[in-house]
Amino acid sequence: MTEPVKVAAVQMVSTPKVEENFAAARRLIMQAARQGAQLVLLPEYWPIMGMSEADKVAHAEQPGAGPIQQFMADIARQERIWLIGGTLPLASAEPGKVLNTTLVYDPAGQRVSRYDKIHLFSFAKGDESYDEARTIVHGAEVSTFEAPFGRVGLSVCYDLRFPELYRAMGECALIVMPAAFTYTTGKAHWEILLRARAIENQCYVLAAAQGGKHQNGRRTWGHSMLVDPWGEVRDVLPEGEGLVMGDIEPRHLHGVRESLPALKHRKL
Repeated sequence: MTEPVKVAAVQMVSTPKVEENFAAARRLIMQAARQGAQLVLLPEYWPIMGMSEADKVAHAEQPGAGPIQQFMADIARQERIWLIGGTLPLASAEPGKVLNTTLVYDPAGQRVSRYDKIHLFSFAKGDESYDEARTIVHGAEVSTFEAPFGRVGLSVCYDLRFPELYRAMGECALIVMPAAFTYTTGKAHWEILLRARAIENQCYVLAAAQGGKHQNGRRTWGHSMLVDPWGEVRDVLPEGEGLVMGDIEPRHLHGVRESLPALKHRKL
């Protein structure tokens, strides 16, 4: 495929109520589809941002069954889009813990790929403290899938700090990054890391973030964006609900790799 493909990242301020988040996601996905998006990315934790870290455990679903997965399959089929479902809690073998999982649905509503978040975030500074490993089990496998415009690499939030993950994906046309970066770490590192991953992998990076003050008191950074293979930010949404949109341009991607063939020059 050589023609541009329009993609969209959904930015949300998710709440503890799954039905409220369904309504917000539905509205924004439909808006993106009406504007021509063929691939839509939801943010991390889009179905639930609980009052405590343990709240998501109560909403854990078995693979292939449950209201969150049904919602994603149905709207992908309804809108005839590729839908990358941010993350949802899937049941794990460890009691009291879940997998933080990205599921991908094709325009027929069929699940075509799965990625369980590998790197789990922890951070402590002043009054802020997070430790995802208390309620989440590490994933173990790198995951990509083939879209009409090329390979798409799946990653989530804290993964962004580990460039070796992206090298393991092989050459991608697009890397996606659903996230719920904290305001503190996002302000410091979010944009520079997204642009670095785009530049070093010479591909597009589409990032869908949580972006605002949540009912549980957490503040997320937002700044969902689309970055091109040269590291240019094509679109960005600083805060609040909304969409980031732009085109994946195969000719531009090919041109960057031809003029600066860094991927061919790798020795390690």
